[in-house]
Amino acid sequence: MDTRIVKVAIAVVSLAYTVYLFVTGNIWGGVGMVLVTTIIGLMVFRSIRMILAFLALRKQKVDKATKWMSQINEDKLWKRQKGYYNFMMGNLELQGSKLSAAEKYMRRALKYGLDMGHDQAAAKLNLAMISMAKNKPREAKIFIGEAKKLDKKGMMKADIAQVEQMIKKPQRVVRQKHGKMY
Repeated sequence: MDTRIVKVAIAVVSLAYTVYLFVTGNIWGGVGMVLVTTIIGLMVFRSIRMILAFLALRKQKVDKATKWMSQINEDKLWKRQKGYYNFMMGNLELQGSKLSAAEKYMRRALKYGLDMGHDQAAAKLNLAMISMAKNKPREAKIFIGEAKKLDKKGMMKADIAQVEQMIKKPQRVVRQKHGKMY
């Protein structure tokens, strides 16, 4: 059974009970139920596990965030939640230096949609860094340009400047084999 349907049904019943309390004159009971209904309504549109994973990721507890994210079934999420699910999975893959998987998740996050412009800018910036790591500077410049347009409040200005600097002066990797430099 789809848990989204159950959550919506519970929210509707809670809302109906809240209205019933107000109609029958139980004002304080109605006010209390308004709070409960609001919480239930938020739970319908947000995944609690994803929120817990996000909080763990902000505290740099990658293993805990990975544990929470592994418990989420992507098929049971709303479209926008799928965008943020893929965004967070991409960030977790970047933490583990798995560039191909991170790129796949970031592109899917943009496809499903991210609500806030700075989230979209962060995804584009991550894709620019991945492109630079894969030695694709043209693609990285395109992503940087898109990230600049999306970052209207300037929250990522320093990060964008840092990645632009990487594009202008890429680091050369010197490999040694048996004492010889290539």
